[in-house]
Amino acid sequence: MTIEPQELRRVMGHFATGVTVITTKDKDGTPQGLTANAFMSLSLNPPLVLISVDKGAASYACFETGNGYTVNFLGEEQEEISKRFATKGIDKFSGLQWHPGTNGAAIIDGVIGYVECKITQRHDGGDHTIVVGEILNVSATGDRPLLFFKGKYQRLPD
Repeated sequence: MTIEPQELRRVMGHFATGVTVITTKDKDGTPQGLTANAFMSLSLNPPLVLISVDKGAASYACFETGNGYTVNFLGEEQEEISKRFATKGIDKFSGLQWHPGTNGAAIIDGVIGYVECKITQRHDGGDHTIVVGEILNVSATGDRPLLFFKGKYQRLPD
């Protein structure tokens, strides 16, 4: 049975996810990032998470083994940041408040949480690469996540 990509996207859209911005840096130390909902906890011992990076992403080359990345958990008021990091061909960090974390990747000010990682493994995943990160540092301060469901941004009910 052949599954058409559009139908697969529609069905997968029925799985609600949080929205993250994954940040890293290029070989010159310039911050890079992308919006992603393909993120999950992998292991508590050792502490590992994984992300899935589109091979066509402008920042794809930055996700080399040994480099670091930070998963920024967006709050419900940060939809604009999600859209910014999903847009190609713009300076995603222009005017954005952020600071470098312990791994050098950007922590976006105001996020509800973040996980800083060192890249330890990469695995082919079709048109994406699965990137495993060893957790170096974590923080969570907020409780109102930005969600994505059926192709639209969503919010938790009050």
